[in-house]
Parts: sequence; C-alpha cells; structure tokens
Amino acid sequence: MAPQDYNQEVPGLEYFTPQHLQSPGTVATADTSKPIPTLFKPLKIRGTTLRNRIIVAPMCQFSTASHGPATGALTDYHIATLGHYALKGAGLVFIEATGVQSNGRISPNCPGIWSDAQIPALRRVSDFIKSQGALSGLQLAHAGRKGSTCASWIAGTQRTQGGKRKVSVRADTDVGGWPSNVVGPMGGEEWSWDGSKLSDENGGYWAPRALSEEEIAELVQDWAAAAERGFKAGVDVIEIHAAHGYLIHQFLSPLTNQRTDKYGGSFENRVRVLLEIIQAIRKVIPDTMPLYLRISSTEWMEETEEGKKHGSWDVESSIRLAKLVPGLGVDLLDVSSGGNHPRQRLNPFDTKDYQTRIASRIRQELKKDGLSMLIGAVGLITEAEQAREIVEEGGAVAPRTADEGIDKEAEAAVGMTEPRNGAEPMADVVLVARQFMREPEWVLKVAWQLGIDVAWPNQFLRVRFPPKL
Repeated sequence: MAPQDYNQEVPGLEYFTPQHLQSPGTVATADTSKPIPTLFKPLKIRGTTLRNRIIVAPMCQFSTASHGPATGALTDYHIATLGHYALKGAGLVFIEATGVQSNGRISPNCPGIWSDAQIPALRRVSDFIKSQGALSGLQLAHAGRKGSTCASWIAGTQRTQGGKRKVSVRADTDVGGWPSNVVGPMGGEEWSWDGSKLSDENGGYWAPRALSEEEIAELVQDWAAAAERGFKAGVDVIEIHAAHGYLIHQFLSPLTNQRTDKYGGSFENRVRVLLEIIQAIRKVIPDTMPLYLRISSTEWMEETEEGKKHGSWDVESSIRLAKLVPGLGVDLLDVSSGGNHPRQRLNPFDTKDYQTRIASRIRQELKKDGLSMLIGAVGLITEAEQAREIVEEGGAVAPRTADEGIDKEAEAAVGMTEPRNGAEPMADVVLVARQFMREPEWVLKVAWQLGIDVAWPNQFLRVRFPPKL
C-alpha cells in the first residue's frame, strides 16, 4: 500500500485528523488461543455498536460560560477532556449533565441544550469524540432544588462558621444564578436540599418553588426538545438523569415528593413524570437511537427517622420501575445510588461493592420476568479491596498498593461483565468516572494488564505498552 493509504483523514470534519489504522480499544489480533473477555467484545444496541463495554460516565466540569451568547454552550475544553477519553479507547463517552432548561443546570457554569444556539458547540464536541472511534452520549438533566449553586471548587474555598469546609455555595444573580427560579416537586424553605433557611449562612442551597402541573407538562416537552437537539447535533446516545437527588429523583422519592395531585402520593403518581419524559423522548428520536436511564437504586434512607415516617426510594422501588421502562423504549439502566438527602445512611450490605450487587439483583429480577434491558454498573472499582471482593466474593482484603492497583481494577471490570460459575454476569457494561480523570489511558492499561492486545491511537503507537509476559 502507498504511504498515503495509511494516513487517511476522518471525513466530515472542518480540520484534519487521521483515521486510526484500527479503532483504539478494540482487540487488535486474531489470535484465538486466548479467550477475549466480554469487557472487550463489541456490544450492539439498536443502531449503535460499542467497540468495548467500558463507558465514561458523565462528570461535571463547571466549564461553560455563565452569561452572554455562549451561555451553556460546550467549548474546546470539552474536546480536550472528553476527546482524550475517546482517543484512548473508551467505548462510549458521555457529556456531563446538560440542562434541558436554563434553570435546570446545577451551576451557572454547567452546559445546557435548551436552545438551538447550543447545537453547533455540542456537534463540535460530539464529532471529535466520534472521529476517534467512540460513541458520543448526552446526559439530559434538570437539577431541580439542587440548582443555582457554584462550582465545586468554589465551595471548597468557603468555610462554615464552625470552620468546616462547605459542601455547596448558593449562586446568586451576581454570578449568573437564578435563586427565585429554583424548582422542585415541593416548595418552601423546608424543602431546600440541606433544609437550611435562607438566613442560615451555613446553608448551601436555595429554597425551591413547587412546579405547577402546567409547568410539568412544559418540562416534559422541554426534555423531548433537548433530546431532539442532541440528535441534530450528531450525538449517538441519550441518557435521562433520574438519579442523585436531581429533579426526576425528587419526584420519585416519597421523601421529597408529597404532592397531592397526579404527580405525587402513590408509586404510580411519583413515577409519572419520568414515564412521560421517556415516552416524549422516544417519539422524537429515531428508533435506531439508544435511550439510557440513570437512577439512584436506593437513597439510603430506609433506616432514618424520615424514611421510616414517609417511606423512601429503595431497591424494591427501583426493581418495580425497572420492569416498567423496557416496554417504553429504554435500552439500558445505569444503576447508581444516593444523593437525594443529606442524612442518607449508607449501609452497603457490609461490602464495598454495593452498587454492583444492586445492579446484579435488578438484572436478575428482570430476567425472571422475561424482560430485556441492559444493565450498567457504575464505577467504584478503583479501590483494591473492593475490586478483590467483586471478583473473589468476600474474605479479608489488604489495602491497595501502587503495584496492585491496575490489576485489581482490571479484574473487577472483567468480573462485572463475565458470567461466573454458570451464573449471569452482574452487568452488561461498566461505567467509570473519576479514574478516567486520573488516567485517560485507563482502557489501554486494563487491556495490557489482562494480556489483551488492543489497538492504540496512531499517534501513540511509538509508546505502546510492550506485551505483558
């Protein structure tokens, strides 16, 4: 072949970037003597194919403009960060929680897709992710009562009157916030996320106002419009963020939703807004486009005074919800936990891998009912003791050391997606967040640790890890 045949450009971009000889993160050899772990096998979901089962979970970066014509629009910063994860082999890279309404952002510096003006910037980021062989995903969100707060590092610089570092800082109008338009299922100071009054200087959240039924109807349509914009921007996958105490989670939980209309009270009423959003989105995106759903499988409030009085969103609630959504067009359930109440009491079944076990249980319950939906296990595989428990099922574990870190992470990732002892795998895909921030090449390191020969980016072939002996 002529030299130019090895340096083809990715078509459809306004700049040159080379087409990789083989998509990074895919198995590079045809050697069948060693079985390929499921983690590195492609996965087809509707009209998309993940090159491996490792997904970069959405991570807030607080790095978009808070005012002016570029408010909420992604920037080249997002190409630099998200694009690097795609370059280094991740199967799907999610863009962080993106507001479907301007008041749906967590902070004034969070992205949004409530306007057509935000489409070109989203397309630019999505196009680069895809040019590196990964799929691009967009997590649609509304922060609800957790909105109009400042970037996390701003909170980290503030202290309470008692000298403790603040968890959250309210964003007022002078920094682009919307204190009078923070919304939730319920309204009033007692419904702020931390329960603090406005006069309490230690408080980090605004008091929400309750959404009317008319506003909820508008909200549902705004979710659909945002999803349609995502499709127009070339995004491959849409995810609905219904976890971590944001607006949809606030509606799901009897702790934060004590409405007396059709959106509150019974389980059926509390899940209504989510089901309406799912249906509205599926109507406007193509049948070939996957729809994911992220939930908090439990809010860890069962053993608290509040939970015993009002009830809470727990694993049984999540199983019940999980059985409703496949028929509405949800393809993958992204299973996380917590975030809806400051007094959550974590009780992870005396193990460190509680989210993985919950994901596995939901998967088993769906199988029992003959329902088909993929399950994603969220993170928490970067601690050596946790990784060992996932793979070895219990026993005393030693603290992580630098030498054993990547091998335990690799074992854990494989352990989640591989059938063991004739049983179903815990999950179909693995979602990893902060570890990618520490090590963008995490996929390549995991493959090397497992002895799997995967393709590297053209530009990095000269520094490719030598075969593991």
